[in-house]
Amino acid sequence: MDTILKYSEPDKAAVDNLTEGLKCHPLLAKLLSARKILTVREAESFLNPSFENLPDPFLLKDMDIAVKRIYTALENKEKILVFGDFDADGVTATALLVDFLEYCHANISWYIPHRIKEGYGLQSDHIEMARDQDVDLIITVDCGVTSIDAIRDAGLEDIDVIITDHHEPGPELPCAFAVINPKREDCCSCLNYLAGVGVAFFLVMALRKFLRENGFWDEITEPNLMDSLDLFTIGTIGDMVPLVHINRTLCIAGFKRIRQGLRPGLKSLADISRLDITKIDSDDISYKIVPRINAAGRVSHARICVSQLMDTDRVRVEKTAGLLDQLNTKRRKIEQEIIADIEKRLLKNPLQLNTRLLFLWDDKWDPSVLGIAASKLSKKYFCPVVLLSTGNGNAVGSCRSINHINIHQALTECESLLVRFGGHAMASGLTVKKNDLKTLYQKLLTYIETSYSQKDFQKTLTIDAILDPQDINFHLAKEIDRLRPFGIENPEPIFLCENLCVTSSYIIGNAHRRMTLERSSTSDHKVEAFHFNISDLDNLPVYYPKIAFKIKINKFRTNTVQIIIEDI
Repeated sequence: MDTILKYSEPDKAAVDNLTEGLKCHPLLAKLLSARKILTVREAESFLNPSFENLPDPFLLKDMDIAVKRIYTALENKEKILVFGDFDADGVTATALLVDFLEYCHANISWYIPHRIKEGYGLQSDHIEMARDQDVDLIITVDCGVTSIDAIRDAGLEDIDVIITDHHEPGPELPCAFAVINPKREDCCSCLNYLAGVGVAFFLVMALRKFLRENGFWDEITEPNLMDSLDLFTIGTIGDMVPLVHINRTLCIAGFKRIRQGLRPGLKSLADISRLDITKIDSDDISYKIVPRINAAGRVSHARICVSQLMDTDRVRVEKTAGLLDQLNTKRRKIEQEIIADIEKRLLKNPLQLNTRLLFLWDDKWDPSVLGIAASKLSKKYFCPVVLLSTGNGNAVGSCRSINHINIHQALTECESLLVRFGGHAMASGLTVKKNDLKTLYQKLLTYIETSYSQKDFQKTLTIDAILDPQDINFHLAKEIDRLRPFGIENPEPIFLCENLCVTSSYIIGNAHRRMTLERSSTSDHKVEAFHFNISDLDNLPVYYPKIAFKIKINKFRTNTVQIIIEDI
């Protein structure tokens, strides 16, 4: 599918005003304007965020109820169970909350379910486990908002439940002691962009304040929550929530914390990923750290990672980091085999790609990696993808979507056919009876075809500026870096160059091309470029009429810059 290029059209008056007021490169002003940052004051707040405008955590619905209940549990030494999810968001949220409660000398334990054997979220079996362990209070992180039956069972066992979650609520909220979820319709906090770890962090903020007002810190030193922002940053970037507003503010502070290398478990993960932790950025988190954290939950058990992030024994965390690296390699192999299997099917039956939904299932597929496989296929074929494993009992799988096609809403329309489901607009998980698979496919397809038009399936790329090769230098790259961290709603800028010749080229690994480019053979300004995951190695261009690319600072050579090709 051809990509339609769209060109950013910033406000010229705002660009001039920002360039003058900030004394910055005109391109930085243009990029700020494209993000609807039009005044010098707004730009300074975006580029240099402070904690002055930190929202009051008690704006979150039920926060006051929750902290009072936790305070009572602390005072009475009640047994508290923190129940988390098995992805990077849930793992970091669990570690963050347990770290804080342990500091408060709480009678605390934590639990992460097995992805395959137990599935997502709080289940009735977990309530039985909590009862047998004499748990008085369960606090969920990054899950719980759809666990209606389990929380009803907890009430019957006289166990209070505080939910902290950020997933889409169903039409009915659980009858929990407190439900802290900024996506609740009656929550006026305007914090619906928080990840699960973000909601947990706001709970800790509120609890620390409440404990201060009740003299709790008279006996022990009040903790500095800056120490937890490394976990906040990993979970927030890992869950791909918008990197705007307070998420941006706290992630910038979190990166400063990460780069100090003070958390042994995180430092060992950076080392095993061959990263210089003093230069770590959002790409490193997304493509190196988070996959190793998630691999544990996909191939083994996510509890490994909670221990890794809380452990202070350097020998032990280095050993565990090696294990996580091995699990990630194993995960990647399983995922590649599934994608290869699907590609063979599509080659035999290409008509499956003529519909607006790719919906496939197989007995042999490992359900733990289907989300990653679906993500890669949705990007390649640019349509929503649903993949399910039918090897054991019900069919269990994952969905990934594109553009503004809300796959969670599509599943909601098919709720009567589903055993369970949950997630977000772009990514969801589901369980369905095998006999209902074909019916579910037809109903999902009908909903998508009637709710969305052709333009929703068109791949587009927004070009922030057209540059000459001479424009690409270290100074410009430094200016662009002031917009970091990049992510949802703050995408990394993409530029366009025309008429470039390849003056040197060689292949790295299996499918990555490293090149030197220039405008013409007489030019003395060469640009180092990388093109990753090339599909056709037998027909490598020696001339590019145009390329779309990102500009990066070279981490291995001082004061040098390189470009990463996004589209040709």
